[in-house]
Amino acid sequence: MSSEVRNSSLNIGSKIKDYLKLIKLSLSIMVVFSSVLAYLLVPGIESKYENPLKMTILLAIGGLLVTGSANAINQAVEKNTDAMMKRTSDRPVAAGRMSVTEAWIFAIVAGAVGIFILGYYFNWTSAGLAAFSLFLYAFIYTPLKKVNSISVLVGAVPGALPCLIGWAAGQDELTAGGWALFAIQFFWQFPHFWAIAWIAHKDYQHAGFKLLPSVEGPTKYSAIQAIIYSLLLIPVGVLPYFLGMSGIVSLLIILVANVLMIYQSVRLYREMEIQAARRVMFSSYIYLPIVLLALLVDKIS
Repeated sequence: MSSEVRNSSLNIGSKIKDYLKLIKLSLSIMVVFSSVLAYLLVPGIESKYENPLKMTILLAIGGLLVTGSANAINQAVEKNTDAMMKRTSDRPVAAGRMSVTEAWIFAIVAGAVGIFILGYYFNWTSAGLAAFSLFLYAFIYTPLKKVNSISVLVGAVPGALPCLIGWAAGQDELTAGGWALFAIQFFWQFPHFWAIAWIAHKDYQHAGFKLLPSVEGPTKYSAIQAIIYSLLLIPVGVLPYFLGMSGIVSLLIILVANVLMIYQSVRLYREMEIQAARRVMFSSYIYLPIVLLALLVDKIS
């Protein structure tokens, strides 16, 4: 292989890696996962379409494009602050490997195509929700992070909308089941995100972000807030059972997962250490897939 071909291959590989970082692939996959699971939880969805696998893949592609668009705008807007933080300094726009213009072009094209896929193949309710989620995340939540910690509350809305988007894509309307899934993912985000903000507090503080509920940063008050929202997961976590979306098995699994979240949040309050915050973060990463998969397994069994 000639050096020109080798260099060209390396350049293409590097560009692909940068685009995967631009869309925050792991986060985007998590978002799409919750949307697809919510879609599959819609009653009768398995017989609604002639080719259900094709429709599921289209939903995932549409969701990935919209989420990737929001993340690209976030990185274009936060280029300077990303460059100030160790955990984000290697992002392509912050590191100077990609121009702000290129990130914006990608964001506009990806967002438009993703919303079109949802509207054309599913319905314009899900497409409208996706557009609203994109706008709220990119243009309200992102700049608000430097103003006040209420940004976490605002950001929790687009963070939970994927469940509602997936449900609307399958149900063609917004019904109680979709709102129940939205509520679970909405309240889940607070202990999850505050644990991350606790761990990366110095980085965030250096960049001027105000994300923890206490202006003093990682305090007992912040830990208490994590406990409160973990407790709120109990009543919202049982909603699917009372709405007839699941049975006793998934209810018990969800309750155990809720107890784990509360336990780790209480440990954070007692220990006040980064390691305790890390346990809350990892528990939250496990919580959501367990809850959604428990509901799905209960539905199909």
